[in-house]
Amino acid sequence: MKMKKLFSYPAHYLGRDTLRSRRRTFSLVCLICGALLFSITLSAGSALAHEADPHPHAEDSKAENEYVHPQHGTLGQIGAKLANPLGDLWALVMSFNMPQFYDGDANTGDPQLGATTVLQPILPIPLYGSGDGEWRMVTRPIIPIIWSKPIPTGFDEFDDTGGLGDIQLPFTFNLPERYAGNFLLGAGPVGLFPSATDDDLGQDQWALGPAAVLGYKTKFLTTGIFPNYFWKVGSSGQDEDQRDVNQGSLLYFLILNLPNAWQAGFNPTITYNHNADHGNKWNVPVGLFAGKTIKIGKMPVNIKAGLEYSVVSPDAFGQRAQFRIQITPVIPSLIKNPIFGK
Repeated sequence: MKMKKLFSYPAHYLGRDTLRSRRRTFSLVCLICGALLFSITLSAGSALAHEADPHPHAEDSKAENEYVHPQHGTLGQIGAKLANPLGDLWALVMSFNMPQFYDGDANTGDPQLGATTVLQPILPIPLYGSGDGEWRMVTRPIIPIIWSKPIPTGFDEFDDTGGLGDIQLPFTFNLPERYAGNFLLGAGPVGLFPSATDDDLGQDQWALGPAAVLGYKTKFLTTGIFPNYFWKVGSSGQDEDQRDVNQGSLLYFLILNLPNAWQAGFNPTITYNHNADHGNKWNVPVGLFAGKTIKIGKMPVNIKAGLEYSVVSPDAFGQRAQFRIQITPVIPSLIKNPIFGK
């Protein structure tokens, strides 16, 4: 049963332990972000030096740089395409978010830990035209698998819950590059499906709303936003007391394309729940990642590692930080020819 009230303050509670715990979490996140930023700088410098030096390990570098995918080009070009939410690359994003740190006024000790895997197939379907004039529909289902999530059952009391979360299914239609130039422009509907295996992991409702992509790309960077919003359109009938869905999210991203197929940047997702109480509506993470596109066998694979910290998060209880490893193998295009012709 969903909790209507997370907790009540005991008379002696002063919030000092919670504040100390949050400061420790923030310090740890800053330390890891600093180390990550330092490693990005070293990696970029090493890549630049490696390109300039034709002697040490020249054969390995040459083999990597000479790899050309029959459809999508070099490893660096593949990484740049993956950064574009409206690109023509078929891939399977596997995001391992672990550990996740949860904290808030309901917890006076160390942050509670969680772990989630998010599967996100990228399926661009060509509709009409070809080359820079191709119209396509890009769908990116979001399938959350929660291995462990702390759910408050009282003050300083938690249950660890796991299972499948609600699935999101956006359909975005692009404006072809011939007309949009370097801008990324796309829009379409997005659906939320009550697929959660536990009431605490989902909304028990069907929801629909708009999604859009607004961005800009060059050879060296891709940046933009990917907002969506949901409203209830039906109930699964499992929890009639649940408030009608009225919530959204905003993915914001900036990805730098570095030499030797390296990348660096950020891509956190802001969430908003209109029905939550004051002080619990927003979660606003910031972060940093480093990544590289490599070849495993004959398959290009993009690998990223990064850390996120929520500068704004629910007061009562919510996610404060997470470490994320993202592995994205490029898969063969199942639909190569435009459905309505060229």
